[in-house]
Amino acid sequence: MNINDSLKSAGIVPVIVLDEVEKAEALGAALIAGGVNCAEVTFRVAGADQVISRLVKAYPDMLVGAGTVLTIEQLYAAKAAGAKFCVAPGLNPTVVKEALKIGMPFIPGVATPSEIECALELGLDTVKFFPAEQAGGINYIKAVSAAYTSLKFMPTGGVNAKNILNYIAYDKVIACGGSWIVAKNLLKESNWDEVTRLCKEVVAQIKEVRG
Repeated sequence: MNINDSLKSAGIVPVIVLDEVEKAEALGAALIAGGVNCAEVTFRVAGADQVISRLVKAYPDMLVGAGTVLTIEQLYAAKAAGAKFCVAPGLNPTVVKEALKIGMPFIPGVATPSEIECALELGLDTVKFFPAEQAGGINYIKAVSAAYTSLKFMPTGGVNAKNILNYIAYDKVIACGGSWIVAKNLLKESNWDEVTRLCKEVVAQIKEVRG
C-alpha cells in the first residue's frame, strides 16, 4: 500500500504539536484506541523528531509523518527519526526536490493554481490545501480540480468535526489534516480519553460517508 492509499484509508491525519516528548507513546495509544493509525508530528516545536522516533518504535505499524518541514535539515531529521512522509504548509521546490531524491513522500501546501502547477512540474500527485477553510474550502478544491484532474488533496486548516464530511465526500480528497482531535489543551492535560473519544467520533463520520 502506497502513502496515498494509506492516507485515504485513514481519512483523518491528526496534526500534532507536542513539546513534551515523554507523552508520545501515551498519545499514540490514545489515537490507536480511537481507530486512528496515523499521525503528522509537526516541527513547530523542538523535539518533534524525538516524538516521531518514539511513535515509530512503539507502534511500527502506525503511519507516522512529519509536518511543517520547511528546510532540508528538518527533512533529514524526519527521515532519521523514521517518518514515512513529510508535509509542509507551502511549496519550497528545493526541499521537495531533495525529498524526492531521497525517496521521501512529500506533500507540500498550495493555495493557488500557480502553486499547483509548480507541484505538478515537480512530479507530485498529492498536495496539502492550506489553509483550507480560509482559502476557499471544498468549493475551491472542486473548482481547481476541474482543471487539474489528476491531483489529489489533503485539506488542512480550519477542518473540524462540523465540516470534515464536506471534504471527505469528495473523491479528490484523500484525507484531511485535523488538530481538534489532538488539541493542545488535551495534550497538556494528558486527556487521552477525550483524544480517543474524538478519534472514534471522526472515524465513525468518515465511515458513514466512505463505507
